[in-house]
Amino acid sequence: MTGGYTLTFTEADPADVDLLGGKGAGLARMTQAGLPVPDGFVISTRACREYLAASGSAMPSELGEEITARIAGLEQRMEKSFGAGPVPLLLSVRSGAPVSMPGMMDTILNLGLNRPAALAIAAATGDTRFMAELLVRFHRMYGEIVLGALDPGSDELTSGVGPGDDPGEAYDTLWSACQHALEQDTGESVPSDPGEQLAGAVRAVFRSWNSRRARIYREFHHIPHDLGTAVVIQSMVFGNLSGDSGSGVVFTRNPVTGNRELFGEFLSSSQGEDVVAGIRTPDPISVLAGTIPSVYAELRSACADLEQRHGDVLDIEFTVERSRLFFLQVRSAKRTAGAAVRIAADFVRDGTIAPLKAAGMLTAEQVRQVQQPGFAPAEVDAARGAGRLFATGTGACPGQASGILVLDPDRARYLAAEGRRVILARPTTSPADLHGMIAAQGIMTATGGTTSHAAVIARALGKACVVGCGDVQISTEQRTLAAGERVLAEGDEISLDGSTGEIFTGALAQATPADSNGDLDALLRAATEAAQAEVFARVTLPDDVDPARRTGVTGLVTAVDDVLAATGQLDGLVATLLEQAEISPASVAAVEKAVAAGFAPLLAAAGELEIGVRAVDFVADETREMLHQTALITRHPALSVPLGSAALIEAQLAGLTRAELDAGRPGQVHFTVRHLSDPGEAAELRAIGERVARRLGRAVRLGGYLSSPRGVFNYQSLAGTSDVTWIEVRVLQAAAFGIPARLLLDRQPLDDYVRRGLLSVDPRSGVDPSVHQLLASVAGAAGPQSGCHVGLRLSGPVTEPLVAQLHALGFRRFGVEAHEARPVALALGKAVLATRGHLSGRLRSHHPHS
Repeated sequence: MTGGYTLTFTEADPADVDLLGGKGAGLARMTQAGLPVPDGFVISTRACREYLAASGSAMPSELGEEITARIAGLEQRMEKSFGAGPVPLLLSVRSGAPVSMPGMMDTILNLGLNRPAALAIAAATGDTRFMAELLVRFHRMYGEIVLGALDPGSDELTSGVGPGDDPGEAYDTLWSACQHALEQDTGESVPSDPGEQLAGAVRAVFRSWNSRRARIYREFHHIPHDLGTAVVIQSMVFGNLSGDSGSGVVFTRNPVTGNRELFGEFLSSSQGEDVVAGIRTPDPISVLAGTIPSVYAELRSACADLEQRHGDVLDIEFTVERSRLFFLQVRSAKRTAGAAVRIAADFVRDGTIAPLKAAGMLTAEQVRQVQQPGFAPAEVDAARGAGRLFATGTGACPGQASGILVLDPDRARYLAAEGRRVILARPTTSPADLHGMIAAQGIMTATGGTTSHAAVIARALGKACVVGCGDVQISTEQRTLAAGERVLAEGDEISLDGSTGEIFTGALAQATPADSNGDLDALLRAATEAAQAEVFARVTLPDDVDPARRTGVTGLVTAVDDVLAATGQLDGLVATLLEQAEISPASVAAVEKAVAAGFAPLLAAAGELEIGVRAVDFVADETREMLHQTALITRHPALSVPLGSAALIEAQLAGLTRAELDAGRPGQVHFTVRHLSDPGEAAELRAIGERVARRLGRAVRLGGYLSSPRGVFNYQSLAGTSDVTWIEVRVLQAAAFGIPARLLLDRQPLDDYVRRGLLSVDPRSGVDPSVHQLLASVAGAAGPQSGCHVGLRLSGPVTEPLVAQLHALGFRRFGVEAHEARPVALALGKAVLATRGHLSGRLRSHHPHS
């Protein structure tokens, strides 16, 4: 093909996911493996990008000719005719992005129907009702997706059509009714020419890449907006043709628990969209073993073979037409966080993949989810005993959540933005509900199964989800939830358990999760060892140390103001300073005593772990209220610069040295001062340290927390008199962008700012080039021979791309929040994997939330 926009499944390179999209790559791989796949071809993402670049005004000039030639080849291979008899060729037209975006874009089935094709279908099957169902479904999908109909019509139009009715009369009646409804709604109608139908469908799929729901999904998952979607055009097979036909979705392992078992659902006499739409509740996949055993056996064998080939757990869509199995899609399966850990560990135990590569199958977000708290068991037992169990459905995504009942996705987002915790309840969800699903703590639906839209999206979002609550009636008009005689109103508190499928009235208290997961910890050890990195976790109290230690950290970080605040001594210090015109010797002595008393238990608990302690930062943005900052700096302007009060710095260092002696564990502490930027400051800090060492007979390692571009620029001269240096990446990035550092810990307003294209780099998830250049200069000068240990302090949630960038620069020491220690360990291991190329050529999506 001269334009090179299209490829058949046999021509395509399955590894080229960026060109073929995930769906096209999977079909090519299955076709080339000899599995039964309906014939077809792929329009590449390049065509979509060119179409979108032209603002949707015109298709690429050669694409139309290519499509016509591909259809002719398909007709010849299938011995069918597109839009004509005696054996009509009908098509499915589906989107297929390079990254998995389940349910976010569009599909059209049965394309190619016109009067000749419809009558030929009726004649070939001897079933006018079957023809009528295909026709109405096609009209409905085409009207909604291509023409933008708000009310695309109902399948009930076919209710009066019988199998033996005259096909011509039935066609004319239904076509006219459908066309009239569309013309009333949109002013347009479905063309009778199949070529025009196909061109319209391709343009609609391209447009769906920029639909509101697709953009929301990409923004939530940090997927680039410039990838574009491929279009998969495939000959139709019919799961609604007979009693021994149907459609289904199967996972090669249980995506909820990780168990080694086929998991999925099958809906007899249905087309593929029926299973995932959640409108009808399907049967478990095991039903096939009894109804069509030959298909079940073939399916099991193919699943085992595909999983082995891909080295991953797979999500497979299939159709059965008159007891003949066809595969329609294969992709890496969305899975719960717990299942992801178990599956990765099982692959290691099986010897299928190495530990580091298995760790690479996880995401940082999944690691976070494993650490999330759940309902206290005693609370759940008490709720059951008190009759608060409202309903039970099917657990689709583990996790427990409490919140106020909300029945509308817009209202869910509004209330969540106000800081309310909400549970979104819907009869069934659709892509239009995505913004509400993102905002909610948990999701429940009245219908649908574990492969419905609600279930798949909940697993992708990591939201607790219960589906198929068949006894529950959801009234969006009356804004109520009813189960028998019990009725809940919107705004009532409810709780749901995504594992058991139980819905309770009222809120349930949550318990802290187990800190250790043997499988997860083993995988993360492999990641950290491969990265040759040190991870320090932030702690404040002695009770924080053991949980941090169990995450596998190398060391700990804390701050004097945090410890004094947690031990109830900071308010007194601030009050005393506010009372004094000058900082008195008595106040300095009180600080030394308070630090010694506050830190001795913490250092004793830390044991052999290295611990970095930062001095009080009197101008810290995050503690401005606690420190009564405006009044305090007005009273003592010297406190606005790092070493403005050498006496207070000396008191903190002396108190820390005494605490180290009292704890009986010298040599494992280092002390730092924030905002250093000049060699003179580093020299002054060294002099303070020497005075304390002479007085107490013990030296503590010293250094700075660098938070400004100037400080990082002067790293080499500062390091000459320092034992250790921490660079605060968040604060440094904020300084480079000229925005408050606290904004980098929130979704808004930066989410909107980035979405509007006003920032080329999101400072929360990537390193700005100006900061990258500064950090590269530090990494180049910070080798082991420098004598100064340099680390990066990452506050707030970390992202895998950010850690990968920093690891690539050469940094190997990271200080993070304690709950981020495991996600960072994983991100470091994946950074190593990326440099080794282990993730190339995989079926799974290349973005971090696949």
